[in-house]
Amino acid sequence: MTSSPITDEAVADERAVLAQLTDALGAVLDEAELAATPITMDTRFVEDLDLESIDLVTLTGELRRRYGDRVDFPAFFASLELPEIIGLSVGQVVRYVSGQLR
Repeated sequence: MTSSPITDEAVADERAVLAQLTDALGAVLDEAELAATPITMDTRFVEDLDLESIDLVTLTGELRRRYGDRVDFPAFFASLELPEIIGLSVGQVVRYVSGQLR
């Protein structure tokens, strides 16, 4: 299986989605929590940000409000096993969203 080369446009899209996701995390985390952990592609929702399942539901709702039907978050989360959800990184969500928006 070959993968597509990463283009400047894809990187720009991922940066934009990362910024939007970071902004959406403001609906889940207070400013102090958000400032305490830099949000990067490697940041993990559960292990680094201490999000609980209800927080992930809130975040999903916030992202759904932003992206509408263009990104199917329930299907994305449903495709993951529990260990994958626990280890889910910001980068995985950013890549998923970017791919859905192309």
